[in-house]
Amino acid sequence: MTNVVDAEALILDLMPRLPARTLPLGQASGRVLRERINAERDQPPFDRVTMDGIAIAHRDWENGVREFEIVGIQAAGAPPLAITAPSQCVEIMTGAMLPSGADAVIPVERIWRELDKANVEVTLEVAARQFIHPRGSDRLAGSTLLEPGCRLGPPEIAILAGAGRFNVEVAAAPRVAVISTGDELVEPGQPVAPHQIRSSNDWGIAAALERHCGATVTRALLKDERDLLLARIAELHDENDVLILSGGVSMGRFDLVPGVLEQLGVALVFHKIEQRPGRPMWFGMSRDSKPVFALPGNPVSTLVCLYRYVLPALSRALGLPVAEQEQVRLAEELNFAPDLTYFLPVTLTWSADGTALAWPRPTNTSGDFVSLANTTGFVELPRGTETFPRHFPARLFRW
Repeated sequence: MTNVVDAEALILDLMPRLPARTLPLGQASGRVLRERINAERDQPPFDRVTMDGIAIAHRDWENGVREFEIVGIQAAGAPPLAITAPSQCVEIMTGAMLPSGADAVIPVERIWRELDKANVEVTLEVAARQFIHPRGSDRLAGSTLLEPGCRLGPPEIAILAGAGRFNVEVAAAPRVAVISTGDELVEPGQPVAPHQIRSSNDWGIAAALERHCGATVTRALLKDERDLLLARIAELHDENDVLILSGGVSMGRFDLVPGVLEQLGVALVFHKIEQRPGRPMWFGMSRDSKPVFALPGNPVSTLVCLYRYVLPALSRALGLPVAEQEQVRLAEELNFAPDLTYFLPVTLTWSADGTALAWPRPTNTSGDFVSLANTTGFVELPRGTETFPRHFPARLFRW
């Protein structure tokens, strides 16, 4: 059997990089950037006014001028006006370009207007360059705004728009086949016999892939028939980048998946991990260097293996950097006797000092996926320890 650390390393080392593609900016949200983005212009591209009011020459203020002649009104988006004589000012709006000859802005709340004159409180303190966002003070033209490997959320999309990018190069969305095997499985909405169960693993896997990786998912529900499995898995392999199977990987007579994958030329990397739940997990690489994950059929085991191994692997394939894993502390003492890494569902709260506390929410069995509702995720507790004291530090994997 493989230990958890080695299993993770083997998977990540073998993951191929997904290709890049160019998308319009409006379709890029949530994608992973594959190119460096540089500033189109200085940011801001001009001395930008940050307050409604009047723009003045600060030397006039130093010379005792407190009444200014208004020589124009300048709105955001308008070419700059100019101060050409002493005691002049321009009425100015937030976001406008600083008028030529001006180097200070006085807020509208501190002035009063009489016809074409603006009077300023005599006791007001006015500093040179106040309420002015200097040109290039955020970024200079040509400087790096975004590096490859970042996920494009709302701030990054705004940055791309600000850099004038209508199209952007991103990682292609992974095409993933999610295959559930078992004669007992029935789709939601179909009649179900007393000896059958609803197929739920494939729906949970698909939801996680779409949410975390933006994957294009093809679901397939297959009977435990070798010829059917051989034919359909081969087709799905050719049509997708990644295969994720659920069920049929243990040691029973109808656990056909390992043999079928071997017959299809998928090279085994490891089978079984020293953990609970999810011990029977299988991983291999096809002749076309496509990763194949065969997860245990029990729903809790399936989801734990998906989040612990598959989603991080797909993040690597997308080009995302390895994320620093979130650390929490157990909210209460816990005992676990088996010499296995233990993945424990938890809910999260915070102490008065801001410590993240993980409250154990163990399931009845690895088939009790209903108990996962409203949990935050699961923590990883290392093997070799039977008693985990209160406030024991643990890695958290969020759903």
